[in-house]
Amino acid sequence: MNTATEEQPSYPLRAVPGFYGNHPGIQVGASVSDKTSDEELQLLQQLDVQWAMYGVNDAELHTVEYYKKCQQRLAEYGMQIYRIANHGVHNVPEITLNLPGRDQKIEEFIDFIRNLAAAGIRYNTYAHMGNGIWSSGHTTGRGGVTARVLDIANAEGRWSGEKYTGELTHGRQYSEEEIWDNYEYMIRKIAPVAESEGVYIGIHPDDPPVYALGGIPRCVFGNFAGYKRALEIADSPNIGVCLCIGCWLEGGAEGMGVDVIEAIRYFGGINKLFKVHFRNVSNPMPAAWQETFMDDGYQDMHQVMQALREVAFDGAIIADHIPKMVGGSNTGLAYSIAYMRALVQAVNGER
Repeated sequence: MNTATEEQPSYPLRAVPGFYGNHPGIQVGASVSDKTSDEELQLLQQLDVQWAMYGVNDAELHTVEYYKKCQQRLAEYGMQIYRIANHGVHNVPEITLNLPGRDQKIEEFIDFIRNLAAAGIRYNTYAHMGNGIWSSGHTTGRGGVTARVLDIANAEGRWSGEKYTGELTHGRQYSEEEIWDNYEYMIRKIAPVAESEGVYIGIHPDDPPVYALGGIPRCVFGNFAGYKRALEIADSPNIGVCLCIGCWLEGGAEGMGVDVIEAIRYFGGINKLFKVHFRNVSNPMPAAWQETFMDDGYQDMHQVMQALREVAFDGAIIADHIPKMVGGSNTGLAYSIAYMRALVQAVNGER
């Protein structure tokens, strides 16, 4: 097994390079969109959420003017935009697989980065999967909650209305070399723009981090060695990691090359940990797994929070893929935010 500890500098460090100024410590955010109601935003204000991971689904609304309008609305509830989601430049088969339209998609990504900068938004999450997030539907968990499950034997991928099934989702088997070449082609165009515009890009792990799905190797962001190589290729202070704890736990220490605590210490130690998706799963692959409450999976999430505090993580953590509880989506959201805030308070006290 590879280890992530050999190259660690001393602690404490400032893991996020201050792209939103002086906001010290681990901060709690939440996912919203331009369709989120005033009542839901008020709930987040009551929960003292200060950062919004903002979704804009209409391609025509990805403009500087609209971003500023969204910022103004959130400010009424004491929130700022941490990142804006643009599915048009996230999990893009044209980029990952070098399909027709690749250069146009890269230019669209560049325009998006410039729009973010013009609106004062300094961070974006990017994922490099060519055939979506794979699942096997949903199952029931503790107390009858509904949660995503994955059994690789009968899984299928989905993204932006597309469904991916079968042994070859795009008609043929792709090689590792192709996937790496396509990543390098993209990142060498994107990284200089991100640097010049002052925007940081955190790359999300593959979900699930299985070697190949539908004929497409997940060799770049499906394990620690791939991540390390990808960051070295980018060779940019503005290209880093959006660490989804759940995805890392899906792969497990054996599949990923290091466990999630070692991953935090490494990425945080080189100032490349930009954002964290704070979630848990029942067990690592290859066995089928399901998503769980933070306190009901195989990882002790207190240890995860301790590791974030150890590397002086100065960014946002969010709940993600929350199991559906009685009372609607806000029930699970409130439970998750309260749990995270309690852990942040605990580890701050411990230090």
